[in-house]
Amino acid sequence: MMKIVSAASEMIPYAKTGGLADVVGTLNHELRALGHEVLAFLPRYRGMDVQKSGFKTAVERLTVDLGSEKEYGRVYHGIDEKGVQVYWIDHPAFFQREHLYGTPMSDYPDNDRRFIFFQRAVFETLRALEISPDILHGHDWQTGLISAYLKTLYARDPLFKKTRSVFTIHNLAYQGNFPPDSLPLTGLSWDEFRLEKLEFYGKVSFMKGGLVYSDAVTTVSERYAREIQTKQFGCGMENVLGGRKETLYGVLNGIDYREWNPETDADIVQHYSAASLEGKKVCKAALQKENAFKPRPEVPVIGMITRLVDQKGLDILIPALEAMAERDLQLVLLGTGEEKYHKILRDIAKKHKDRFGIHIVFDGRMAKRIYAGCDLFLMPSFYEPCGLGQMIALRYGGVPLVRATGGLADTIQEFSVKTGKGTGFVFEEYTTEALLQTLTRALKVYQNQDSWQILVRNAMAADFSWTSSAKKYIEIYQGVSRGKLKGSEK
Repeated sequence: MMKIVSAASEMIPYAKTGGLADVVGTLNHELRALGHEVLAFLPRYRGMDVQKSGFKTAVERLTVDLGSEKEYGRVYHGIDEKGVQVYWIDHPAFFQREHLYGTPMSDYPDNDRRFIFFQRAVFETLRALEISPDILHGHDWQTGLISAYLKTLYARDPLFKKTRSVFTIHNLAYQGNFPPDSLPLTGLSWDEFRLEKLEFYGKVSFMKGGLVYSDAVTTVSERYAREIQTKQFGCGMENVLGGRKETLYGVLNGIDYREWNPETDADIVQHYSAASLEGKKVCKAALQKENAFKPRPEVPVIGMITRLVDQKGLDILIPALEAMAERDLQLVLLGTGEEKYHKILRDIAKKHKDRFGIHIVFDGRMAKRIYAGCDLFLMPSFYEPCGLGQMIALRYGGVPLVRATGGLADTIQEFSVKTGKGTGFVFEEYTTEALLQTLTRALKVYQNQDSWQILVRNAMAADFSWTSSAKKYIEIYQGVSRGKLKGSEK
């Protein structure tokens, strides 16, 4: 049994802005189910109620160096329903805010201080409680310095003598790059501010700390692991990652099939399964009614749940919408993002009320109704490290229409009417024309309901549960612990 410390800036069910929280929470549960001891660390944000959660004080007064100053926090501890030990790092001035990372207008200007404190607090909590982990696993830039600390400030602490680190990139585009005057706050020496270490185009990069210092780097799909070593998708880090290719692993994310289950989901109007799809027809009719569409079962309903940003394909989708409005289909879109897209989509929705239902909100229950009620699920992303939406859509019998990038390419196979094999529709070229051509191909298959039912059942039979991926993480942990992976020596 291994003692695994997982550090992340968000984790279900406590704090969430996106897929990172789902992945971290579910992975921790799967690692625990495999018989390992898992200790999860995250900041205590607003709304994380100590009493209601049944947490107890683990460290009454935690002292953390922040440059030449000292900051003080408190640590709460609880055990969740799956047996994962959870530690909340409490510092009200840093974390009791309306949002996790910033306002809708911009990031918080002190995010460097906030997450330096969090990362140092992980080590100081382990010290205070005399916990000696086998693995420190950090997720995304908010924990990128943990690997650096392990091999610098805490390298001679006997508590961490056998500890190794793994760092997971969930989205390389978000790097935690700060001005040079942030470096003294970290407690690290100016020797770390070099091209081969933390320096990145004149800034201190928390993400780069994880890439350079960890014993193994993972990312969330095999294709994305290859893509980020190229200039197109490397976000300036491609050479760093190319230098780590021997210890860079793509491990596909999964979803929790207990949570995402149309046979038991309390948020959909009727349950159904691949063996009995009548309930999906009821869910579709309910979705049409909710969006004031004519309840025509023969009309394909397209669902899309996304952040409204270029990365997700909005720049090729917007020009396609007028052409889509001329076709006999209905579109339900849910999401928030850039204000320019909010305005464009609202204007289009007013113009085509009979075809487009646009919801500029975050609504988890509505998302489930869309998954259950849609025929096609649209993900035309420019890049997608993994993507969970296509996996959830498959589970609910919504056929994904995706661009071949990252995890979308790894999880969706083009459907062939001839062979009856495949789980969706895929296009390569990142253009509006390619998107519309693929939509035409999908709608043609939809007209043949015998073929479509085969496709829906193929989709629902796809298995992207977490078990196999969690086992791959254990293999990586064991590899670095035994010194069998390059870079695993301190």
